[in-house]
Amino acid sequence: MVLGIVFGNRREGGRLGRAPVVLAVAGAVAMIAAAAVVSLFPQRAWAADSTLPVAGAARLAGDDQRTRFVMDINRAVAFRIFALPDPYRVVVDLPEIEFSDPSAADNAGRGLVSAYRFGRFAPGKSRIVLDAREPFRIDKAFVLEPVEGQPARFVVDLVPADRLEFMRELALSVPSKPEEPADKPARPAAAVPLQAVPPGGTQGRKPMIIVDAGHGGVDSGAIGKGGTLEKDIVLQVARRVADRLEATGKYRVRMTRDDDRFIRLGDRVDIAREAEASLLISIHADAIDYAGIGGATVYTRSDKASDRAAEMLADRENRADLIAGVDLSEESDEVAGILFDLVRRETHNFSTIFARGLVHEFKGKVKLIKNPLRSARFHVLAAPDVPSVLVELGYLTNPKDEKTMQKAQWQDTVSAAIVESVSAYFGRGVAKNVN
Repeated sequence: MVLGIVFGNRREGGRLGRAPVVLAVAGAVAMIAAAAVVSLFPQRAWAADSTLPVAGAARLAGDDQRTRFVMDINRAVAFRIFALPDPYRVVVDLPEIEFSDPSAADNAGRGLVSAYRFGRFAPGKSRIVLDAREPFRIDKAFVLEPVEGQPARFVVDLVPADRLEFMRELALSVPSKPEEPADKPARPAAAVPLQAVPPGGTQGRKPMIIVDAGHGGVDSGAIGKGGTLEKDIVLQVARRVADRLEATGKYRVRMTRDDDRFIRLGDRVDIAREAEASLLISIHADAIDYAGIGGATVYTRSDKASDRAAEMLADRENRADLIAGVDLSEESDEVAGILFDLVRRETHNFSTIFARGLVHEFKGKVKLIKNPLRSARFHVLAAPDVPSVLVELGYLTNPKDEKTMQKAQWQDTVSAAIVESVSAYFGRGVAKNVN
């Protein structure tokens, strides 16, 4: 392993200082703390109006013997690079960056890289994730200074390796855990009393409704043929739903995210349990290879999928943490130990009641897919004591659905229908209780 000393960012009394940081790159594959030169290069005109570093074009070059990822950036920033196995991924953590075109991530890939993506990971943090086709070695990771009017460039070079070499380097590399979002619930989910929340909510309190906008940050979700990002559409609808629910005065409302940030699936579940929520509504938009399929679908959680399409969708949605470069190797199985059959069955019954009501409310107002009430093993619906549903608003791969979902009038209609179904579920006047 080659070691070198470079200068990285260090914060002193609220100001950025310079401090020596050990850079371990050449032989290391995973969990590698790395830092780039912190010289402040002159900003280009296309970034003059931003106080954040601005990233421009990103691209891949090379072949399966050496693959290079390059991203233009208006000034150098500190970075940390590491790798994760199963699936093989390169993850680069950065300070918050303004990406000029987040939809420009490449799903085609080249050489050792099958796809890459980038975006906001958490407040003050951004992330780049490269999916690798096979085991690899991070040969180089560095920042090139701007030359002859060209921007600074962040560069990562990958070379092939066998799995034994990959795992050996993983074991020998610097033990540095990748950064995770800082806004995790303070208590573990298991600390919340396990009891199914009935439609009436907790006695003496307004029901707590969790509105979950799917995906976010580095995880864009589905991408429409016109470039529409799922994470943007579902956030727009989720905000409308939350605003309408609050306007009734009958409910307490919390959104899992109200901006473009990444939140782990397990943290979304913890947010609902920590709040002792009476209902979680997770909002998404679907994608499928066949462009002719369109319409909304409502899902509940079940160990066995209602159909193959539901199973495939759950598999895609459950990959959100992998997509964002989260290490799942140490995920606890703690939740599985508290899924008492009685509570889980009662919660599932409540979820089904709400899901049926939502489908009924959509009819005649929102286009529905054939057999719109379905089920599968969605991780975000895993709370054993919070009735939960996942709403797929439509298919971004259907040009008509994609265009429809962007219309403010349609978003008003679908959000109003969701709120009406919530009112029907809890019963008129149930929220006269006060906190």
